[in-house]
Amino acid sequence: MSATAALQESAESPVAVLALERLSCGYDDAVVVREISLSIRTGEVLALLGKNGMGKSTLLKGIMGFLPRMGGEVRFLGRPVPVGRPHGLARQGIAWAPQEQALFQDLSVEENLKLVVRDKRLLSEGLERIGGYFPFIPQRLRQKAGTLSGGEQKMLILSRSLMMQPKILLIDEITEGLQPSVVDRIAGVLVAERKASGLSVLLVEQHVGFALKVADRFAVLDRGELADEGRAGEPGAAARIMQKLSV
Repeated sequence: MSATAALQESAESPVAVLALERLSCGYDDAVVVREISLSIRTGEVLALLGKNGMGKSTLLKGIMGFLPRMGGEVRFLGRPVPVGRPHGLARQGIAWAPQEQALFQDLSVEENLKLVVRDKRLLSEGLERIGGYFPFIPQRLRQKAGTLSGGEQKMLILSRSLMMQPKILLIDEITEGLQPSVVDRIAGVLVAERKASGLSVLLVEQHVGFALKVADRFAVLDRGELADEGRAGEPGAAARIMQKLSV
């Protein structure tokens, strides 16, 4: 299906790729995220912004089932998502690019990629596609992931997720510590993948400019609760977000 057809189907279909319905989650008895309701349709990018410690990463872990749910529901393509089965979700088409401990440092670049694409043909096709975005990756397949620069590791994390050909990609603060040129490159990759395949993205970020550049909509998380939502392209969106983040 082309990206245009996917977007048209999204507009006509009431079923979201990913829907959160009053989702609450946290650690032990501590509720960190409270009654979050969000939905993302085919080909749509939703940026979730917030300061450190507001619950953004916790929300992603709750979606993937790494944390217990303390209320609410997660639905993927209209079906309830069970807790504690992240590998099953990955096979169904949900990819997660986490902020921490995302790569196996002692494995090679190729070995990290093979964790998600074991078929040789799909690996070859994926490398050709990813190599167009990040040429260093097919050139350094035997290099240990831990010896890559910080920016190169972030690009490998994104590449590994994209090689899964997911229906939706959850990205956790991928721009943290990156040079502006690398941030711009990653933004270009996300825009290109969305146009090519109708990829949906839940983008957790603090970099407001980057987020609004690639997103259709934004939401602001403040102390575990939704503080604001809006269209990324509407006038004053950046100033509105910055005001929320400064409180």
